[in-house]
Amino acid sequence: MTESPLGAIVDLLRTSPLDLGGDPDKMRLVFDEMIASHPVPADVRTTAAGLGGVPALAVTAGDGEPSGTVLYFHGGGYALGSAAASVNLAADIARRSGTIVYTVDYRLAPENRFPAAVDDALAAYRGLLERGVPARTIAVSGESAGGGLALALLVAVKEAGLPQPAAAAVLSPWADLTQSGRSHETKTAVDPALTRQALTTRADHYLAGADPRSPLASPLFADLRELPPLLIQAGTYEVLLDDALRLAAKAADDDVAVTLQTFPGAPHVFQGFAAVLAEGARALDDVATFLRTHLDGQPG
Repeated sequence: MTESPLGAIVDLLRTSPLDLGGDPDKMRLVFDEMIASHPVPADVRTTAAGLGGVPALAVTAGDGEPSGTVLYFHGGGYALGSAAASVNLAADIARRSGTIVYTVDYRLAPENRFPAAVDDALAAYRGLLERGVPARTIAVSGESAGGGLALALLVAVKEAGLPQPAAAAVLSPWADLTQSGRSHETKTAVDPALTRQALTTRADHYLAGADPRSPLASPLFADLRELPPLLIQAGTYEVLLDDALRLAAKAADDDVAVTLQTFPGAPHVFQGFAAVLAEGARALDDVATFLRTHLDGQPG
């Protein structure tokens, strides 16, 4: 029987040399090599940018003048990844939504410990506001740890008394650094990319003794009231599924407009395979529709 594209991606991830819980220096090289094997499409344009003193890349794709801004945070367990490595996924969002996407090079652990990443995220958001970009024309997004960071940013924005962005879309967010979700047990056998042990290692290195239940570390435990509309996506083949499910329930309980989408059989951050995976393409199309709806001032 011919294997489905989704099954092929799961198998590819199972045999990947990337170990999220491995030595950061070695795994950063592996991560960059994996990303470099996927060339950036010819219609993608990147420009170095600084937002509030934090390095970032401005990404646009396709034809036409971008309308609206997305502040994007890459994944990698707060230890791996970079703005450059996230360009393909950022460009997919930019192309589909017709926005300019700023993907942020926030400081990584263990060299830079919590709350360094949150401080950088907030500085980058302030940087956009100081450039005269209205909050109502900004959305935030991110995948995995970057999804958790995007949510932490919203909490930090509220604490700082700044205007909230128009919306947030998070992909397979890591929103609970205590690893208390039931899916850490129920999805262990099917998740091809993540383990509780690897996530605990990364959380320990990032937190360095800080409380993992801190709202800026684990937004699942934050007061989410007054946050903008959220779109949360996750695959059912990931140990972080419960992070998405519980986050959606907490947002609804806190009177936040929230849309939850789950994709059967999909692994962690399957949206990164949108070029070859129908589920990934459909998910990013939904992200784009959600972003455009709220950036255009038409609440759903």
